[in-house]
Amino acid sequence: MAVTRSQSANVLQQNLKIAINKENPDLKALTTKTIGLGQVARPVSHAGQRSALGDIRNKVSAISIDPTKKQTAIKKEIVQLSNKLQPQQSLVLNKTKATSSLKSLIETQTDYANHVHLDAEEPVHIKPEPKIPDLLRSMPSQPSTVSLVPPVKTECMDISEDKPEAFSKALLKVQDIDANDKENPQLVSEYVNDIYNYMRHLEEKYTVRPNYLEGLEVTGKMRSILIDWLCQVHHRFHLLQETLYLTVALIDRFLQLCPVPRSKLQLVGVTCMLIASKYEEMYAPELADFVYITDNAYQKKDIRDMEAKILRALDFNMGKPLCLHFLRRDSKAGQVDAMKHTLAKYLMELTIIEYDMVHHNPSEIAAGALCLSMLLLDGSKWTDTLSHYSSYSESDLMPMVHKLSTLVIKAEKSKLTAVRTKYASSKFNKISTISELQSQTLIDLAAAAEAAS
Repeated sequence: MAVTRSQSANVLQQNLKIAINKENPDLKALTTKTIGLGQVARPVSHAGQRSALGDIRNKVSAISIDPTKKQTAIKKEIVQLSNKLQPQQSLVLNKTKATSSLKSLIETQTDYANHVHLDAEEPVHIKPEPKIPDLLRSMPSQPSTVSLVPPVKTECMDISEDKPEAFSKALLKVQDIDANDKENPQLVSEYVNDIYNYMRHLEEKYTVRPNYLEGLEVTGKMRSILIDWLCQVHHRFHLLQETLYLTVALIDRFLQLCPVPRSKLQLVGVTCMLIASKYEEMYAPELADFVYITDNAYQKKDIRDMEAKILRALDFNMGKPLCLHFLRRDSKAGQVDAMKHTLAKYLMELTIIEYDMVHHNPSEIAAGALCLSMLLLDGSKWTDTLSHYSSYSESDLMPMVHKLSTLVIKAEKSKLTAVRTKYASSKFNKISTISELQSQTLIDLAAAAEAAS
């Protein structure tokens, strides 16, 4: 029997309908156009029109659902039956937005009840479920599930404030100075203690040896003259205080690794200040400014060459903690006022000129300066909270307090007056001229330092 051309085309279309993907039942969009016998036209590609939103819109609109065909549910419902559920108890349904109709849920329960008989005479062997920790059991269920198990009411862990967090805090009565900072993300109260522990690790890593200039052409007195001059340059350029402390730290770390002749000492100083300015300042001074401040003793090329030499010698590690970093933390722990904080800053800045103080850690200098400031202004004691956050007790700080006392008395007669003149201005509350710096308390502390030496 001969098969006509139209009959074979119909048979082919019927076969194509069976092979169509069930997820895309829109047969009309795929089979409306045929070319010859058994050739189905592909969807037209809009070449050159690659608008992302246009492609997505066209693809979405091309998908349609045939209402005459029953589609399977996209999200299946998970029905769990409690082992403790008695036959007399009714099933509680918790319907969420992601589930299908309530009628389908009732049909699911009916089918489940027909297959599973809760009868005492005929026990049902149900595979035991793995035990779930209480913490996971108390978590809310997924939106696509329906739970038949009554919610388990768990008791919260007792974390009342009257219980101590640690034995050390209970023993020392340490206050949580970061309790009110949780709403301020810039104060990072969650891990600020870890930051300061890491900073104490860094200050030990980048320590400076005592008497590292011994036997070299550059002496400690030359270093003091250089630092005093840099204090004036720093004040004239209106730089941050962190820039000055970092400059001194870079000078000491570089000179102990790479000794330089006396003619290059000033070049090292201005180059370290340039590096510190780039590290700390938002707008660092230009090379021409440092050439001018040295009275054209060095050229731009000299500063650039020395900069490369210093950075290679330090392996680009410039993150040594500074005294200011620790002082701010200690002042917060001691809840000191502006006068005490400013006096501690003055005492710390006196130490950067002294060659004999280069080997002390910045955290020790900051804690000792604040301790002496508190003793001179109002005689307040070093509290347990200060000992905890500074990691130094009052007895540990007394040698530093004695040394700082001698520096204050020495500054009254020293020819290096940059720091004292700086803190005599109204910007720093004229802290270097207060009467407490000539009190008997200070004199006794300095005398104790001389007796100990």
